Amino acid sequence: MAVLKVTFTKTTRGKLALVLWVLNWISVLTGIILFSLGLFLKVEIQKRKELMSADVHSVPNMLIATGLVACVINFLGGKICYDCVDTTKFLRWKLLMLPYIVCTFLFTFCILVGALMCYSMRNELEESLFLGLRNAMLYYKDTGTPGRCYLKRTVDLLQIQFQCCGNAGFRDWFHVQWINNRWLDMTHSEVRDRLRSNVEGKYLMDGVPFSCCNTFSPRPCIQTQVTNNSAHYNYDWKTEERNLWTRGCRQVLLDHYTNIMQSIGFIVLIIWLFELWVLTGVRYLQTAMENLLRQGDPDLESDGWLLENSIAQTARSNFKIIKNLGKCYQVDDDPNIDVPSTAQQEVSTCQIPVAR
Repeated sequence: MAVLKVTFTKTTRGKLALVLWVLNWISVLTGIILFSLGLFLKVEIQKRKELMSADVHSVPNMLIATGLVACVINFLGGKICYDCVDTTKFLRWKLLMLPYIVCTFLFTFCILVGALMCYSMRNELEESLFLGLRNAMLYYKDTGTPGRCYLKRTVDLLQIQFQCCGNAGFRDWFHVQWINNRWLDMTHSEVRDRLRSNVEGKYLMDGVPFSCCNTFSPRPCIQTQVTNNSAHYNYDWKTEERNLWTRGCRQVLLDHYTNIMQSIGFIVLIIWLFELWVLTGVRYLQTAMENLLRQGDPDLESDGWLLENSIAQTARSNFKIIKNLGKCYQVDDDPNIDVPSTAQQEVSTCQIPVAR
């Protein structure tokens, strides 16, 4: 029994074809939107690629490719649906209708995958930001090293623009040497003692770069000797609200990209639902036109459906088709396939008695 069978008259078939023609052209616009969203996300990630350790362009690349395919498929679908108004013109597309619907179904599935990827990218992005920011802080001092000289400016602009400090917080700067040795006075005993006290010979201190300073704080920025209460007047670093940005840059960037991807994912889900409705309408139009051709009279009513048989029967028939295709390409590995059997050898060697 057909699933969700609907009877169409000549008028309703024509209206359905015209509506689908309009919807396919709208779907071309949704393809452009998908392409634009993927391009926007790719540019946003590319802006701060120095702060990421791995390539996280899988989602934008997926959206860009899906958008381009959407434009092509829906442009073709608009032409097919417009020709379905006339039965004679439908004949030229009859053999292509089923492959077209299959391709459209796969394409619609890709849109759903793209939407789900937007919501599942957070963990991958968080790990990439953690490693990327850690490396950027390690190379912050290398302003004279080719390939790294831009990282100081990149990190400073990041901390000022997003009002953050360090990877997880301002204390992360206490564990890296962020001042280059050429700016250290090696004749000063305190500098030498600090370098000797570290196993790796690094100049570590409880200070942060200037870009960590909170511009909204009424007090002048305390960026050196942050944990030394005696170094500053009327100051307690454990209880007083410090005039440094308190949030880590990893969490800030993660929230920034998560908001973008969730918004994009919501839009892509809406596009997926719209494409699903278009695919359903095209399937009804295809089955209704094929049943009309079997009847031979273009003025008669015809039935359309989503599936000709029940879901279970359709699954079994498709499984049999796949199984038969597998048998067609099966190779017999029997080593004795070309060796004649013993019975055949005995028959061939047996002499036929001659009548006397």
